[in-house]
Order: sequence, then C-alpha cells, then structure tokens
Amino acid sequence: MLGGIFELSYKTIVPDLSFKHKPEHWKCDSLDFEVFQWAHTMIFAIEEINQDPVLLPNITLGYRLYDNCIKLQVALRSAISLIGGLNDSIPDSDCRGLPPVVGIVGDPFSSHSIAISRILGLFRMPLISYYATCSCLSNKIDYPSFFRTVPSDAFQVKAMVQIIKHFGWTWVGVIGTDDDYGQYAVNSFHEEFKKFGCIAFTETFPKAQESVKYLQIVNTIKDSTAKVIVVFSPRANLIILSAEIIRQNITGRQWIASEAWSTSNILATNENFPFFGGTIGIAIRRGEIPGLVNFLLQIRPSSDPNNNLVPRFWETMFGCKFQEGINNENDSILSVTKFCTGYEDIKSTRTAYTDVSESRATYNVYKAVYALAHALHQLMFCENGKGPFENNTCADIKILQPWQLMYYLKKVNFTNRLGERVAFDENGDALAIYDIVNWQRASDGSVTIKTIGVYDKTASKGQELFLSEKDIFWNFYSGKVPESVCSKSCQPGTRKATRNGQPVCCFDCVPCADGEISKENDSIECSQCPSDFWSNPSRTQCILKEIEFLSYEDAMGITLTATAIFGSCLSVSVLIVFIYYRNTPVVKANNSELSFLLLLSLTLCFLCSLCFIGEPSNASCTLRHVVFGISFVLSISCILVKTIVVIMAFKATLPGNNMMKWFGVTQQRGTVFMFTFIQSLICVAWLTSAPPFPSKNTKHQNSKVILECDVGSLIGFSCLLGYIGLLACISFVLAFLARNLPDTFNEAKFITFSMLIFCAVWITFIPAYISSPGKYTVAVEIFAILASSFGLLGAIFAPKCYIILFKPERNTKKALMGR
Repeated sequence: MLGGIFELSYKTIVPDLSFKHKPEHWKCDSLDFEVFQWAHTMIFAIEEINQDPVLLPNITLGYRLYDNCIKLQVALRSAISLIGGLNDSIPDSDCRGLPPVVGIVGDPFSSHSIAISRILGLFRMPLISYYATCSCLSNKIDYPSFFRTVPSDAFQVKAMVQIIKHFGWTWVGVIGTDDDYGQYAVNSFHEEFKKFGCIAFTETFPKAQESVKYLQIVNTIKDSTAKVIVVFSPRANLIILSAEIIRQNITGRQWIASEAWSTSNILATNENFPFFGGTIGIAIRRGEIPGLVNFLLQIRPSSDPNNNLVPRFWETMFGCKFQEGINNENDSILSVTKFCTGYEDIKSTRTAYTDVSESRATYNVYKAVYALAHALHQLMFCENGKGPFENNTCADIKILQPWQLMYYLKKVNFTNRLGERVAFDENGDALAIYDIVNWQRASDGSVTIKTIGVYDKTASKGQELFLSEKDIFWNFYSGKVPESVCSKSCQPGTRKATRNGQPVCCFDCVPCADGEISKENDSIECSQCPSDFWSNPSRTQCILKEIEFLSYEDAMGITLTATAIFGSCLSVSVLIVFIYYRNTPVVKANNSELSFLLLLSLTLCFLCSLCFIGEPSNASCTLRHVVFGISFVLSISCILVKTIVVIMAFKATLPGNNMMKWFGVTQQRGTVFMFTFIQSLICVAWLTSAPPFPSKNTKHQNSKVILECDVGSLIGFSCLLGYIGLLACISFVLAFLARNLPDTFNEAKFITFSMLIFCAVWITFIPAYISSPGKYTVAVEIFAILASSFGLLGAIFAPKCYIILFKPERNTKKALMGR
C-alpha cells in the first residue's frame, strides 16, 4: 500500500475552536482541477505497474490518498492516518485490517514535508515529495527518509540568478512566504545574487491572509524603482496578491516565478495577463505520459465508491449536486438548481484536469510512484545470502518494514518509459534540470505557458543556461528586455563611484582621469595607460602620445631657422665688407684679424642654433652643445682680446710704455686659441664622462612625449655655460673700465654695450629656460643664442659698417686722428 498527500483544495474552513463544544473536522473547499489530475496520475501509475508483468510480478499495489487542504494541521493528520491507521474501519471478515502503508508520495509543500518528515524519519518511512523544494530538506541528519523527484531550491535559485544575470538586471525585489520554503529560498537568493546585484526590497507573505500586509507589499512594489520582482511562493498567496495588484493597476513589472506558481493555470489567466503577462518562471521538467489522457477521461463517480473526492470533483466540474450529498449536508432540495446524474460527458469539458500539455508536477508524481515500485522490485528479487541486511539477509516483501524499503530507494537508478533517468543523489534530491517558461498569448487569445529554455546543472560550466530569446514575450510597451538597475550602466570611458550609505548597485558614473581608460560597461576602476600612451578624448582607448619637438615644419621652427640663416648671412656680409675694405683706416684701426675671426665665430653662433631644431638624435645632441660652447667661447675670446688690445694701445701711447710689444699679433692669436682650447677640453671631458643623449620626457606634459636632449652630466653642461659666462664677465668689466679712454678709435664703449646685451640675454635665459614647457625650452635656448649673437654683431660692427658704407668721408686717417 502506497500513501499520497495532495493539495486538492485551495480553501479551508477552520472549525470553531472556542472549546465550548467538540470541534468539528476541518472542511476543505474549492477543489483544484490541476491537483486533482496529479492525484489521479498516482492512481494511473499504480494501475500501470499492476498490469506490468515484469515490474513487481504477482504483487498488487494499492493506494490511500488524502487532501491536505493547504493546512499543516490537516497534512499532519493525513500523514499520521497513513502510518497509524486512524479512521480505519476493520471488517469482521479480516481482523488484520488494511495492509500497512510502506511509502508516501507527497506532501507538495516544503513546510508540510518538514513537519511530516520529522515524524516519518523516526520510523524510517520513505516520503517522496513531488513539489517540496526547500534546500533544507537535503539535510539527511534531520530528514533521513525524505526523497524528492523535484530539484532542490538550491538549484532553482541558481537558475533564477543565471537568468537575471543574463539580462543584466542588478536591482530586484524579492518576496517569499513566511515559512521554511520561502525563507530558505529568499536567503539562498540573497547569497547568490549579492555577487553581482542588489536587493531593492524584501517582503514576506503573512501566514494568515491579512489584507493589510498584502496592501503593504503592493505599496512597496509600487514605490520601488526595481522593475524585476522575484517571488518564492505557492500559488495561493499569489491569488491574493494578484487581486490587489489588479485593483491598484500596477503594470510594468517583470515577474520571476518560482516553480511553485510558474505553471499555474489558476494564475495564468486573461484577467491577470495585463499585469503578469511575460512572467518568466522556473518550471519542473515536463514529461508526456502515454495513456494518461484516456485514463483521466474514464473517471466516473460510480467507478470507485471509496473515493469520496470524485463526487466533489464532479459537482464542481458540472455545477450540479448529487442527491446523496444534499441529504448528507441537510441542504434544501429547493436550493439546488441542477442535479448530477454521474453520466455527464467529461470529454466535452476543457479544464486543467484534462489538460496534460503542461505535465510537470504530474510527471514528478509519476516518477515518484515508479521509484517506489523499482525499490520494491529490487527488494523482492534480493538473493538470500547476498542481502544488504544483518547476516546478508534479505527483506521479505510480505512482512516488509519501511526502513528496508528506504535502503533500496536510495539506490534506485532506472530509465523510465519516457527515456529519462530517475535516480537520487546522496541527499535524496533529483537531478537538477528545469524548463524556463514564459507567459504568453496563444493564437486563440488564451494564455499559454511556453517553454523558452532549459537550465541543466549537469551541463559543462558556462553552458548550464540556454534561452531562446526570440521566443520571449516582454509585457512592456517597448516589447524589449526591460531595465532594472538602481543606476544606469556606466559607459566605457567612465567608472562606477558608489554613493555613501546606499547599496553598491546605486552609483554615479565618473569620467576616467586623464591618462586612464575603461573599455567595458560598468568598470569599477579605470586602467592607467602605458607611459608612451595617453587616453583619447572619450577615455576608451590608449593612443600613442603626441610627439613634440621643435621641427623645421612648424611656424616657430621656420621662424627661428630663417632668423638664424639671416644672422649668419648678415655676419658673412659684414665679413665681406670688412675684407673688401680691409685697407681702410676704420678696419685697420679695429684690429682687422680679430674682427675677421669674430665675424666667423658669430657666423658659427648663428648656424649652431640650427642644431637645436629637428628631432633629437645622438649626433645632434652631441653636436649642438659642442658647437654652441666652442663658437661662443671663440667669439667672447676675440672680444676679450680686442678689449685687452684697446687697453694696451692706450697704455702704449703714454711716454716710456712699450706694453704693445709684449701683446702683439702672435700673443693675441695664442690667447684666443688658449681660451678656446680650454672650452674644448671641457667639452671632451663632458662627452667622455656623460655625453648628452636624446630622451623622452613624459613627466612635464602627460598628454605628450617631448623629445629632448638630456644633458647627461649637469656638471659638464654647467662648466660649459659657466666658462662662457666667466669670459663674458671679464670682457664686460675690462670694457667698462676702458669705456672713457680718450682715443677716437676706442672700441671699449661698443664692447661694453655688446657685453651688457650678452649678459642680460643669458641671465634672462636661465629662468625662461627652466619654466618653458616642451619644445619652447629649446626655442628659448635658440632665442638666447640668436639674441646674444645679434647683440654682439650689431653693437660692435654696426657703427663701423655705417661709416664704411654710408660715411666714407669719415673713413680716413685724418678723420680718425681728428680732435
């Protein structure tokens, strides 16, 4: 004998418990056609097994079915009746009574199964649930005799989270029942979902049907910005909730249904569709059971007199009353509008009872019965001496104990007629495979529950979820996948910045800083570009930094190049003039040889600035400083010697002074060579120890790579400049002291002025050089070279060229020897 517990009625009339008189029995009302189909599927499976000559030969299975009326009290009473024989009537012909129940199929509720399993576990009586999914029931210490043909909520939650993650929903609301099933599921969902999303709200259905509490839940849904709502609940709670949602006209929500209500035809109706259409749910695996439809259509009130549920079903189906029922209930015959004959045509009806297109819980009931049958079959064909029990004994099926059956039930592993493997894992759980369903409109306008995907936990990692997105109906005006986020997704080029005191899903999108990028949506942080790269304006890619150096192509380079060439041409022109007029008094009086050498060195000074323009290389970096240093020392040396000559010449005019013979042409040449040679030694020492080299400066300007010449040795560079400055200062001091000498050919004034310009330029150059960015640093250095070169050329040679070219009458010995 097998027992069965089903939720055949979804309304319960609680008896008066005032303790003033003996309480009546709980009354069950409003028969559920769909669950009535489940109960008759158990009968169908048992009769099919009894007719099978191979499975359990010569053994007949019987059944005893109970209605739990969706109440724990009634469910417990049903379970105790099955194992204890309560309300059994023992006929006189058989004092042994009915055969004992060896296993129970049910209960569909997790909270009921928990309570029943605590009792059945004491006797090791198997309980196979076809709908209880609470993950807590996998605990074999607390529930040793519990099995199920429906996957655990642990897998259901994983499937739900995978769907939500697939569509990018990170801001969801959760509702669960105030029982073990709901709370365990909600807690598991929290743990899985918090890895990538946030819970906007969590509400709990009350145990009692309190309208105030349901109103609070609906108000929370209405006020929340979350568009996706996950509900772990039996359908009874959803019936009340849907009524309030319809009353308040709340639309634009995406419902995610647990398997307990995802395929309920009571909820998937035309009335509910505007509000719950498009619901995506986790559904128990569907299976088409051959011959079930014909069996269901053969039901008659007279076919099984002991089945008191069939008359109730018949009356509800056809809206009539049986004569016997009226007499028993003391109803007035006058109040009955239609009497039942028992021969009404059930084939003409279209209800959830006859609809086997969504055989999900039905299929689980079918598998549960067959699992018990196969366990009994293994027990029956145990070979003596090879048995699993004490002394290798076997169990006797005629005096079977439930704990013996439980041993074989743990090892059940068979393939049923539909080709599906049926087995239990070490926790008594079924293999975790779900259908993903979607509430849609059928072609005839009715509501249909369509399978749109599969979740298979046994598949390879990353392949567990399959969804046919083109087949999904979205109940939104756009007809597209809805968004459910606390904050809009951060686009590439930005990063998420969490808001203080709010969940991590509520954030602001902050643009990446300069030099940082983010390539993906919702980046938590921006990544730094490599040193030679910089972020593009949208901060989505690292692009090569702009290369900057003073080139011959840009305006500044062209200007400076033209100025340098002009200066060198001007120097050459002056040199030509001086050579051409070398025999005139003005040229002779100003030490023509030193003037020629000075003009050549100034030409080099102008031309050396060209070494500073263009992309730096090892050759140009070395050349620019060497040429610059030597050419300027050569120029200053010539000026210094000219200054000394002026002073010597004045001293030589005094009576008895022969100083000029000690500083003749040879000494002048030697002095210039010596000063220049010292600078050459400085350059050689510098280039030998740490020569200048081209480098990439990425620190001064982050968005650019500045190509420049690193001086290598700062000491060497300082010595080069310092030596030039020393000679210039000496020249300036000597020229300044000799500026008032009375000779008409005295150059000291011009030299003083030229050195004043030279020193002013290079003193100003230092802060300008340090503060100038990028290529302007080189430009400042070139400007200093050109400005000081023009200063020397103009201050010293302009007056002489003026006399030579424009005042030839003054270019005579008489004019020079005038007053």
